[in-house]
Amino acid sequence: MAGFLHRGGAWVVGQATLMLAVIVLALRFRGDGRWPGMFVPGTVLLGLSGIVGLLGAVRLGRGLTPLPRPRPGMRLVQNGIYAVIRHPLYTSVMAGALGWALIWQSWPALLVGLVLLLFLDLKSRREERWLCEQFPEYAEYARRVRRFIPWVY
Repeated sequence: MAGFLHRGGAWVVGQATLMLAVIVLALRFRGDGRWPGMFVPGTVLLGLSGIVGLLGAVRLGRGLTPLPRPRPGMRLVQNGIYAVIRHPLYTSVMAGALGWALIWQSWPALLVGLVLLLFLDLKSRREERWLCEQFPEYAEYARRVRRFIPWVY
Protein backbone atom coordinates (compact mmCIF):
# COMPACT_ATOMS: atom_id res chain seq x y z
CA MET A 1 0.00 0.00 0.00
CA ALA A 2 2.86 2.39 0.80
CA GLY A 3 4.28 1.88 -2.70
CA PHE A 4 0.89 2.63 -4.24
CA LEU A 5 0.61 5.89 -2.31
CA HIS A 6 4.27 6.77 -2.92
CA ARG A 7 3.74 6.51 -6.68
CA GLY A 8 0.64 8.73 -6.58
CA GLY A 9 -2.12 6.23 -5.85
CA ALA A 10 -4.31 8.83 -4.14
CA TRP A 11 -4.44 10.71 -7.46
CA VAL A 12 -5.61 7.54 -9.19
CA VAL A 13 -8.37 6.98 -6.63
CA GLY A 14 -9.55 10.58 -7.02
CA GLN A 15 -9.55 10.32 -10.81
CA ALA A 16 -11.44 7.02 -10.81
CA THR A 17 -14.02 8.43 -8.41
CA LEU A 18 -14.65 11.47 -10.61
CA MET A 19 -14.80 9.34 -13.78
CA LEU A 20 -17.34 7.00 -12.18
CA ALA A 21 -19.37 9.98 -10.99
CA VAL A 22 -19.57 11.35 -14.55
CA ILE A 23 -20.81 8.01 -15.86
CA VAL A 24 -23.38 7.47 -13.12
CA LEU A 25 -24.63 11.05 -13.02
CA ALA A 26 -25.14 11.11 -16.79
CA LEU A 27 -27.27 7.98 -16.65
CA ARG A 28 -29.17 9.01 -13.53
CA PHE A 29 -29.77 12.66 -14.45
CA ARG A 30 -29.95 12.58 -18.23
CA GLY A 31 -31.58 15.40 -20.11
CA ASP A 32 -34.96 15.32 -21.75
CA GLY A 33 -33.66 15.70 -25.30
CA ARG A 34 -34.30 19.44 -25.57
CA TRP A 35 -30.76 20.03 -26.78
CA PRO A 36 -30.28 17.66 -29.75
CA GLY A 37 -27.31 19.75 -30.89
CA MET A 38 -25.26 18.36 -28.01
CA PHE A 39 -25.26 14.81 -29.38
CA VAL A 40 -22.90 15.40 -32.31
CA PRO A 41 -20.21 17.29 -30.36
CA GLY A 42 -20.49 14.72 -27.58
CA THR A 43 -20.03 11.87 -30.04
CA VAL A 44 -17.05 13.61 -31.65
CA LEU A 45 -15.43 14.12 -28.23
CA LEU A 46 -16.07 10.51 -27.28
CA GLY A 47 -14.56 9.32 -30.58
CA LEU A 48 -11.51 11.56 -30.20
CA SER A 49 -11.17 10.28 -26.66
CA GLY A 50 -10.85 6.72 -27.91
CA ILE A 51 -8.36 7.58 -30.65
CA VAL A 52 -6.13 9.77 -28.47
CA GLY A 53 -6.23 7.27 -25.60
CA LEU A 54 -5.33 4.36 -27.85
CA LEU A 55 -2.47 6.24 -29.50
CA GLY A 56 -1.11 7.26 -26.09
CA ALA A 57 -1.39 3.79 -24.57
CA VAL A 58 0.22 2.06 -27.56
CA ARG A 59 3.09 4.56 -27.68
CA LEU A 60 3.83 4.10 -23.95
CA GLY A 61 3.90 0.33 -24.27
CA ARG A 62 5.45 -1.27 -21.18
CA GLY A 63 5.72 2.17 -19.56
CA LEU A 64 1.93 2.43 -19.29
CA THR A 65 0.78 2.73 -15.69
CA PRO A 66 -2.22 4.35 -14.00
CA LEU A 67 0.13 5.84 -11.40
CA PRO A 68 1.54 9.31 -12.07
CA ARG A 69 5.05 8.67 -10.76
CA PRO A 70 7.07 6.98 -13.51
CA ARG A 71 8.66 3.64 -12.78
CA PRO A 72 12.44 3.62 -12.44
CA GLY A 73 14.30 2.55 -15.55
CA MET A 74 11.63 3.70 -18.02
CA ARG A 75 12.44 6.02 -20.90
CA LEU A 76 10.80 9.35 -21.67
CA VAL A 77 8.49 8.98 -24.68
CA GLN A 78 8.56 12.06 -26.93
CA ASN A 79 7.41 10.66 -30.26
CA GLY A 80 4.09 9.67 -31.80
CA ILE A 81 1.20 11.45 -30.14
CA TYR A 82 3.60 12.51 -27.37
CA ALA A 83 5.24 14.82 -29.93
CA VAL A 84 2.08 16.99 -29.93
CA ILE A 85 0.49 16.34 -26.48
CA ARG A 86 2.38 15.69 -23.24
CA HIS A 87 -0.56 13.94 -21.56
CA PRO A 88 -2.71 12.27 -24.22
CA LEU A 89 -4.21 9.80 -21.74
CA TYR A 90 -5.48 12.66 -19.58
CA THR A 91 -6.74 14.43 -22.70
CA SER A 92 -8.57 11.22 -23.57
CA VAL A 93 -10.24 11.03 -20.16
CA MET A 94 -11.22 14.70 -20.33
CA ALA A 95 -12.72 14.43 -23.82
CA GLY A 96 -14.48 11.20 -22.92
CA ALA A 97 -16.05 12.64 -19.77
CA LEU A 98 -17.26 15.78 -21.50
CA GLY A 99 -18.48 13.83 -24.52
CA TRP A 100 -20.40 11.38 -22.33
CA ALA A 101 -22.07 14.24 -20.41
CA LEU A 102 -23.04 15.99 -23.64
CA ILE A 103 -24.46 12.86 -25.25
CA TRP A 104 -26.72 12.32 -22.23
CA GLN A 105 -27.38 16.06 -21.85
CA SER A 106 -26.62 15.76 -18.18
CA TRP A 107 -25.76 19.01 -16.46
CA PRO A 108 -24.64 17.29 -13.22
CA ALA A 109 -22.31 15.01 -15.22
CA LEU A 110 -20.99 17.98 -17.16
CA LEU A 111 -20.27 19.85 -13.93
CA VAL A 112 -18.36 16.88 -12.49
CA GLY A 113 -16.62 16.51 -15.86
CA LEU A 114 -15.36 20.09 -15.51
CA VAL A 115 -14.14 19.27 -11.99
CA LEU A 116 -12.35 16.26 -13.51
CA LEU A 117 -10.60 18.60 -15.99
CA LEU A 118 -9.30 20.72 -13.14
CA PHE A 119 -8.31 17.61 -11.17
CA LEU A 120 -6.35 16.20 -14.13
CA ASP A 121 -4.61 19.52 -14.68
CA LEU A 122 -3.45 19.44 -11.05
CA LYS A 123 -2.50 15.75 -11.32
CA SER A 124 -0.47 16.43 -14.47
CA ARG A 125 1.43 19.23 -12.74
CA ARG A 126 2.36 16.87 -9.90
CA GLU A 127 3.33 14.17 -12.38
CA GLU A 128 5.52 16.61 -14.27
CA ARG A 129 7.51 17.40 -11.13
CA TRP A 130 8.26 13.67 -10.82
CA LEU A 131 9.07 13.46 -14.53
CA CYS A 132 11.55 16.35 -14.20
CA GLU A 133 13.25 14.53 -11.33
CA GLN A 134 13.62 11.33 -13.35
CA PHE A 135 14.27 12.78 -16.80
CA PRO A 136 16.58 15.82 -17.08
CA GLU A 137 15.35 16.40 -20.66
CA TYR A 138 11.71 16.74 -19.54
CA ALA A 139 11.89 20.52 -18.96
CA GLU A 140 12.91 21.13 -22.60
CA TYR A 141 10.23 18.70 -23.81
CA ALA A 142 7.60 20.57 -21.75
CA ARG A 143 8.66 23.87 -23.35
CA ARG A 144 8.14 22.42 -26.84
CA VAL A 145 4.96 20.37 -26.38
CA ARG A 146 1.62 21.51 -24.97
CA ARG A 147 0.04 19.73 -22.01
CA PHE A 148 -3.41 18.65 -23.29
CA ILE A 149 -4.43 20.39 -26.54
CA PRO A 150 -1.90 20.52 -29.42
CA TRP A 151 -0.49 24.04 -29.97
CA VAL A 152 -3.01 25.51 -27.47
CA TYR A 153 -2.65 24.25 -23.87
